[in-house]
Amino acid sequence: MKIRDVFIEDTFAEAFGMAASRVVITAANAKWARIAALKMTGFATSVIACKCEAAIERELAPAETPDGRPGITALVFAVGTENLNRRLVERIGQTVLTCPTTSCFDGLPDVADRVPVGRALRAFGDKFQSSKVIGGERYWRVPVMEGEFLLQESFGVQRKAIGGGNFLILGEDAASALAAAEAAVAAMDGMPGIILPFPGGIARSGSKVGSRGYKSMIASTNDAYCPTLRLTTDSVLSEGVNCVLEIIIDGLDADAISRAMRAGIDAACRPGVRAISAGNYGGNLGKFHFHLRKIMDGVS
Repeated sequence: MKIRDVFIEDTFAEAFGMAASRVVITAANAKWARIAALKMTGFATSVIACKCEAAIERELAPAETPDGRPGITALVFAVGTENLNRRLVERIGQTVLTCPTTSCFDGLPDVADRVPVGRALRAFGDKFQSSKVIGGERYWRVPVMEGEFLLQESFGVQRKAIGGGNFLILGEDAASALAAAEAAVAAMDGMPGIILPFPGGIARSGSKVGSRGYKSMIASTNDAYCPTLRLTTDSVLSEGVNCVLEIIIDGLDADAISRAMRAGIDAACRPGVRAISAGNYGGNLGKFHFHLRKIMDGVS
């Protein structure tokens, strides 16, 4: 298969089951909602070292938020519900509660599984906090020096979320690969139900499981895709490929990831790109397999 002369390899991305929540952050204006969201999702590229994966999902107009103010949704992914709950308490407590004018709400109201994030954070109010039940949901008013921090008590958990959807852009040079990756990110930016957790949505340091030289490492550089190691390792790169960049996608479900991959891969098929591939472990580790050619044919 080729798209605008870019070869789509007959392979698949291998992804993993995760738990995820959607956090809605509102503020007096869009600037402060974004500041809080960026802080809350900072240092959250990979569960390998960051304990969770998180990023901004999209901006919300005042008509879309619970309190009628500008807002942002962020998705947070972790391995297991209890782990996710701890990450939400830590991150909302340290970055949203502390940020001027913000409030914080659950973005998955129809999900039955819940974690008591607000119940834990209410204790910051030192028993001066108060609550009210509206529409069957409890909201906490936590006194702070600015006034009050409004926080929903429980947050929905999508237990069947997916982390690690991906595709690789094999470029002729660094400039071409980066331009293609940026185009892919732009095409996927703001799509509902997915995030791109790496810096600018792009990873240059794809990894393999374990390490050849260091037993303590659980992941190390994916040497088979490193252009400078073509002559010293079992390289999979063909002649003419001199830069590889990876797009990693986390999603609330498989359909959301497939839609994003379809849009991103199509946008990445541009001059200077030789092929599109994907990272997998032979199908032995992750139960979710995203076949590139099927996705581009419109088959999820």
